[in-house]
Amino acid sequence: QVQLVESGGGLVQAGGSLRLSCAASGFTFSSYVMGWFRQAPGKEREFVSAISWGGGNMHYADSVKGRFTISRDNAKNTVYLHMNSLKPEDTAVYSCAAGRRFGDFSTGYYEAKGYDYWGQGTQVTVSS
Repeated sequence: QVQLVESGGGLVQAGGSLRLSCAASGFTFSSYVMGWFRQAPGKEREFVSAISWGGGNMHYADSVKGRFTISRDNAKNTVYLHMNSLKPEDTAVYSCAAGRRFGDFSTGYYEAKGYDYWGQGTQVTVSS
């Protein structure tokens, strides 16, 4: 069956770094756009980043641009989120998602409703 399993979350001080991983199975990974979303307590889920099928194109939320980097390894069926210069406001549960209904990857990637599969999430806590 389809599985997306995130790892790499934890507690880090402001200014620190973390690398999240999302291991996929049960579907043709290279045919799917992969995204990262996050949800902080009391807030709605928000888009963080997305990467195209082959990894050549990426999108980022303005709040993380320049600090986070998304990448993928299709041979390992894994997508990564490298997070640098972390801030307390980055504290959230981070979830990866897979979708394939994004046409040319110019629209829709930032909407959760466009993704077909979701992981359970991993907690990231940034202390000040």
